[in-house]
Amino acid sequence: MDDLQLAWTLPTPALLGIAAAAVAALLVLIIGARVHAFLALVVVSLLTALATGVPPDQVVPVMTSGFGSTLASVALLVGLGAMLGRMLELSGGAEVLTESLVQRFGERRAPVALGVASLLMGFPIFFDAGLVVMLPIVFAVARRLGGSVLVYAFPAVIAFSAMHVFVPPHPGPVAASGLLGADVGLTLVLALFAAVPGWYLVGKVFGGWVGRRYDLPVPEILSGRDDAEQEFASRPSVRTTLGLLALPLVLIFLNTGLNALATAGTVSLDDTWVQILRLLGETPVALLITVFVTMWVLGWSVGRPRALVESVVDGALAPICAIILITGAGGMFGGVLRSSGIGGAVADSLNDLGLPLVVAGWLIAAIVRIAQGSATVALTTGAALIQPAVLADSSLTTVQLSAMVIALAGGSVFAGHVNDSGFWLVSRFLGMDTATTLRTWTVSQALLGVVGFVVGTALFAVGSL
Repeated sequence: MDDLQLAWTLPTPALLGIAAAAVAALLVLIIGARVHAFLALVVVSLLTALATGVPPDQVVPVMTSGFGSTLASVALLVGLGAMLGRMLELSGGAEVLTESLVQRFGERRAPVALGVASLLMGFPIFFDAGLVVMLPIVFAVARRLGGSVLVYAFPAVIAFSAMHVFVPPHPGPVAASGLLGADVGLTLVLALFAAVPGWYLVGKVFGGWVGRRYDLPVPEILSGRDDAEQEFASRPSVRTTLGLLALPLVLIFLNTGLNALATAGTVSLDDTWVQILRLLGETPVALLITVFVTMWVLGWSVGRPRALVESVVDGALAPICAIILITGAGGMFGGVLRSSGIGGAVADSLNDLGLPLVVAGWLIAAIVRIAQGSATVALTTGAALIQPAVLADSSLTTVQLSAMVIALAGGSVFAGHVNDSGFWLVSRFLGMDTATTLRTWTVSQALLGVVGFVVGTALFAVGSL
């Protein structure tokens, strides 16, 4: 049903006008009227379907089909990733890993150690959760070593931002991969070429300059855990923490590697052992295995009650419900755009402008990001709008499809400002006023978006060779 097209369509100018009105309505509802993004997306999807002439008896099926197909690829990964992150967070793995890295890097390189720890923890942990996990450690290091808190905080905060926006299993890149037909495992691998250099240039280099320019004291917040968290904490070793973080990556890389070997003719995808290993390397299965291993290693094997482990895992799901629903609603909006012909009209217009797909995708995502704030909504909406042109181009390689996701992700993070919840999280956690946050955080997000564009464009060009 998601691919249903009308027997007739409105002229392209009319479709583009409806698209512009739909986006404007989203902005008015989300920003002006302060309507929740999930509700706004559902309402606008319904009105857009009616305005473009989708038959009344097909409106709801088109909407639910787009919603369901998006959640099919997103909900599992986001839910499992949240469970894994929560287990690592409450076990004390983040603290152990950071302390070890500071010792190994030395106090002079403590900001780099904090950033590296955040990159590793940022694979399973969402941005806002990552702040809560790492900032107490950042503040402790800053108090011990002295200097502006931004010197130590920016490498960590940018690391979580880069991992969240570029790297699966975070919801934005997973949803965009599903919409564009990109391989999630390959996207994960290639996204590291954007996330890691982006962290170095923005978090370390720009963050160091920010720290020298703005001498801010360490805030007196985020200190300690509650009793339940203290009860669960088991302080795993560094080796254990790294092993748990590496397990899903190894399994996913196994799948990607076997696909590459099959393309080269080294192995056959028809072999049973290859199929089994590829199944283990499918991202949902890899995360599922890792969650159970983590529950055993950090919970059951060290004597934690099964009821406590269950409550920790259960507690990971509540905070992500809104993210999953918003992502699904973004997919619903995309399904309406495709079925009504708006997506095709936008794609045709972009082709008429002569913009390469990768450039057009980045621009669309950046415009939506600046206008309404949410990186997830910007990435999902951008992918939905560019999808018809991507699917119509049969010459695109798997690398180019993943490169499109990375470029869109770069656009979706561009210049986050006052309409972005992350802006206020960083501002309040680090004790910055609004003007300082605009000069530091907003600029850093713009720089990270440019890095995503450069890397995505370069990979797109390489993928065509």
